[in-house]
Amino acid sequence: MLRNSRSRPKNTPAAFIHPCRPTVATRPPRGEGWAHELKQDGYRLQIHVRDGRVRLYTMSGADWTTRYPRILVEAARIKRAAIIDAEAVCLDDQGVASFDTLHSRTADHLAVACAFDLLMLDGDDLRRKPLVERKAALRKLLKKTLGGIQYIEHTKGDGSKMFDAVCKLGLEGMVSKRLSSPYRSGPSRNWIKEQESKSGSGDAGS
Repeated sequence: MLRNSRSRPKNTPAAFIHPCRPTVATRPPRGEGWAHELKQDGYRLQIHVRDGRVRLYTMSGADWTTRYPRILVEAARIKRAAIIDAEAVCLDDQGVASFDTLHSRTADHLAVACAFDLLMLDGDDLRRKPLVERKAALRKLLKKTLGGIQYIEHTKGDGSKMFDAVCKLGLEGMVSKRLSSPYRSGPSRNWIKEQESKSGSGDAGS
């Protein structure tokens, strides 16, 4: 099993996996071999499901299981053991994530999880597998879930056009990931977070 790249935060559970953290850039990487995902403006969330029990952890390992009931109920519908990497968000009526609403805690009951990676499944450690295989397994796992947990789609190839569109629409940004890369805890150059220079937004995004 891959080990976390830094020491475990105090009081975090043994099953917690320190998240992969992207390198920040102002433009997406060029060339083939990359997946490009829309960056969600929220809080990083690790979803643990096992034997009908669900736990939700922040990127630092704090237990937020009771904070987001809609995510909790949806995760309980998953009948397999899994650890999912995701982002907790509050969506407005246009389907755009609103960090201010999420941070205010006035709509915790409406928050959903945008899932983008699968780290463990039925006891199998998937972190050594390439991203393209992990995402395929995640899509299959979430096939029957409802709106409480949403699979994050991606595009392939040169991400410049997508990034330009994201900037034009005033969205949070995007994350580019090597399709062939394993999942590594801590800072990674295989994940690149592109965003315009601006203040605000969450601690923790993907």
